[in-house]
Amino acid sequence: MSENFKFITPELFLVVFNLCFLVAMLFVKSQAILSNSNKISAVALLTTALLVYSNPVDSDPIINGFYTSNEFTAFFKILILLLSSVILYLSDAYLKKNNLLKYEYPVLINFSVFGMMIVVSSNDLMTLYLGIEIQSLSLYIIAAYRRDNLKSTEAGLKYFILGALSSGLLLYGISLVYGSTGSTQFHIIYNSIMYAERLLGLQIGMVFLLSAIAFKFAAFPFHMWTPDVYDGSPTPVTAFMAIVPKLAVGAILAKVLFDVFGGISDKWQMVLVFLSGGSMIIGAFGAIAQTNIKRLVGYSSIGHVGFALMGLAAVSPEGLSGFIIYLFLYSIMMLGIFAFILNMEKEGVLVADIYLLAQYSENRPGASFAFSLLLFSLAGIPPLAGFICKLYVMMAIINSGVMYLALVGAIVSVIGAFYYLRIVYIIYFSESRGNLDAKIPAGHLLILFLSSAAIVIGTYNLLGVEPLTRLAAESLLN
Repeated sequence: MSENFKFITPELFLVVFNLCFLVAMLFVKSQAILSNSNKISAVALLTTALLVYSNPVDSDPIINGFYTSNEFTAFFKILILLLSSVILYLSDAYLKKNNLLKYEYPVLINFSVFGMMIVVSSNDLMTLYLGIEIQSLSLYIIAAYRRDNLKSTEAGLKYFILGALSSGLLLYGISLVYGSTGSTQFHIIYNSIMYAERLLGLQIGMVFLLSAIAFKFAAFPFHMWTPDVYDGSPTPVTAFMAIVPKLAVGAILAKVLFDVFGGISDKWQMVLVFLSGGSMIIGAFGAIAQTNIKRLVGYSSIGHVGFALMGLAAVSPEGLSGFIIYLFLYSIMMLGIFAFILNMEKEGVLVADIYLLAQYSENRPGASFAFSLLLFSLAGIPPLAGFICKLYVMMAIINSGVMYLALVGAIVSVIGAFYYLRIVYIIYFSESRGNLDAKIPAGHLLILFLSSAAIVIGTYNLLGVEPLTRLAAESLLN
């Protein structure tokens, strides 16, 4: 077993760094280290990403079958680590301005990322459960990070209570699957299903498992926590929750569907169709009435989860590749969106009312143009990258014969364009209600411009990520 530890070097490095950093900050009362704690942790995450990149891969399960290390896991781990490091950097100015800069914040972010790495590489249902709990417990805490703010504490409490419910669903599903197959390891369950005569208990366990994962993915009908938690959490925490956990949960959802229940795809395809269609509809109609940009992003994320799930519902290599592409491009777009939202301030106070963006283009033409490009892309306006990734999953679902889901997606895209284009209209044409006066830091502007440039360049070659997504999909399916 000792030779397998080389495969988990990145995880070991991150958890050792985190523990050492936590102990050091308890005893070393250095203001200089504290003020740079986010940047130090961001560097640690980048180092971990480098270790993942240089790590060997193996097509077979490792560590007695509990873990996997292949191209699929490496792709998602690197993406999670890179995006988390950028979000830590984006968080710095907000935390300092609101007197929230404490070393516990990057420590909790890093522990959540550590849990996500376990989730992505898990090859056993119990390993999956432990990874999800490590990830989620940190998120519960940072959602309530502003302890003196009622909305923040309420967000943390709501997320914790509903998260505990999803954990119960997950454990119950695991117990049913174990009772039906005699194992919790993915490859053994897969083989057991192929020779099983009765599948009723297994199918019920699968439904509970998918329900628990759908909650973490903010998919209909387990989406109810999303707008409230996004609105109540500190904005950098909202940025983190809206981007990074979706990658980890999306990766494990794909693994569970194809590596565990791949032999009964006809049983779960309709479940995915239901989750996808419901998420798209709820996301589109829920966002129409929102004027708070964080709640709007919450409903928008539910809709985009529905589009991403369309790729998995296709039950094909093409659909799986489209699913990965969608998650990747959505993450890039949301990074730029939050680089902008973090600087929506008036008289030193962070605001969320979209109507306060009226005539913003007069004072910040460059930022307004970049932000508008991202909104156009999220709306699926051609030829931007957001349109391309929607086209990928729609073509996959059409080729699989589920035409009505593609039709729902097309109709919902038109409806969803309204609330994105409304913000663009407000920025350029609405009557001013008092200009936002925050100066956007150069680093935040750079991320905003790079994100908007990426979705334009991505129109041509998807940022060169398509071959990587195909390799990741093949490594999961083989």
